[in-house]
Amino acid sequence: MKKEQEGAKMIPYDENNVFAKILRGEIPCNVIDENDEALAFADVNPQAPNHVLIIPKGAYVSFADFSERATSTEIVKLVKLIGKVARELGLQESGYRLLANHGEDAHQEVPHFHVHLCGGRPLGALLSARTP
Repeated sequence: MKKEQEGAKMIPYDENNVFAKILRGEIPCNVIDENDEALAFADVNPQAPNHVLIIPKGAYVSFADFSERATSTEIVKLVKLIGKVARELGLQESGYRLLANHGEDAHQEVPHFHVHLCGGRPLGALLSARTP
């Protein structure tokens, strides 16, 4: 199922992506927290002392897909879980970064919408200083 969204091609959802397998219990993960609509777990390749992935439990490819099709409850529960995990990890004072990649140019590796929550050290500039 491919669809167009604001001129960009949306890749189809792959039921066999790693996050779908985690949600089905086929692949273990280090669960940090969860609610009935979202799951937070430790990244297996952390880029910071605290690196957590937060994913909706529904089948959404990207933020564009999630923001278009998710219910208000799914959106609220995901956002609430992100804030709760940041507080639980003690990142409120020192700061943290939220990052969600969309598509090839952003280097989205898994076709399931996910937010990276990173903190625990200075994270530096958001983007490299490369010219296009």
